[in-house]
Amino acid sequence: MPDIPQTVARAPSRRPEPPAPTKMNTESLALDFKSATLYAIRVVLHSADPERLNAALAKRMADAGSFFENEPVVIDASRVEDAIDWAALVAALRGHNLPPIGVVAEGANLAAARAAGLTPVELSTPAARPAQVIDTAPPNDVATPVPSVPAAAVEIAPAPTPAAEAPADKATAKATEKTADQSADKTAGKPAAEPLPERAAASTTSAPSPTPAAPQSSSALVITRPLRSGQRVYARHTDLVVIGMVSQGAEVIADGNVHVYGPLRGKAMAGARGDTSARIFTTHLDAELLAVAGVYRVVEDKLDRSLHNQPALVRLDGDTLRIEALKA
Repeated sequence: MPDIPQTVARAPSRRPEPPAPTKMNTESLALDFKSATLYAIRVVLHSADPERLNAALAKRMADAGSFFENEPVVIDASRVEDAIDWAALVAALRGHNLPPIGVVAEGANLAAARAAGLTPVELSTPAARPAQVIDTAPPNDVATPVPSVPAAAVEIAPAPTPAAEAPADKATAKATEKTADQSADKTAGKPAAEPLPERAAASTTSAPSPTPAAPQSSSALVITRPLRSGQRVYARHTDLVVIGMVSQGAEVIADGNVHVYGPLRGKAMAGARGDTSARIFTTHLDAELLAVAGVYRVVEDKLDRSLHNQPALVRLDGDTLRIEALKA
């Protein structure tokens, strides 16, 4: 009897279902990473003596008023070989509302700083800027007295004479310049570690009044509205141009030059990363603090009549901060 083929019923095959996609978004995570820059002050140590450090810190903070309060600082101990009492130094900085966030040191001091809870950081090197040409005017025969100030002796140069005067700097924003309106909030948009104005200007004698050349930077940060008290604007790796008033309590900072076409009544810092060729220009000088490449002066007393509320230039000559009148 022949075999009869039998049909065997098989269950239908089922393909495995792909796993459900995992949603990766910020809502499903408890944290996220974002890029940011941080404005910080560099405190450069020249000694390891706690008493000298405390005295110098108190003097610097008294001279600068509230300019540096609540700013994060990086302690630069690269020039100090003696052992540093890091705990005492950190406590002194915090006592002046200067929270340390990092350290630059070598050898045993670096190891001790790590043990004290400080994080080693690397400071950026300022980019080289083109040299600026200075036309030196003949000296004025009338000597202008230098006012006595507690933190810095600043040379007050007389206004240039009509015969020797060259055209004043009237640099305006070019078509290639980047124009930006920034709500310069004091707590936002702060760059990486910056140098602390660590030394006061040296005493000076009268000198010729140069006429500044136009800035060599090909682009600048341009602010076209007034800055109110508590606001800060920082121009990183370039010049800063403010068309409007800088109110008392406002701060304008640039790695290059600072131009204020309006009353400058707040604080201005040019060459924030150490550019000694940087300058401050304003059409109406009435500032609280002026600084160029770390040399600063707190304006406590009214300036000379030839400078107060007048167009002026602030530049650095060695360790001397010079304030000079400009004629329209």
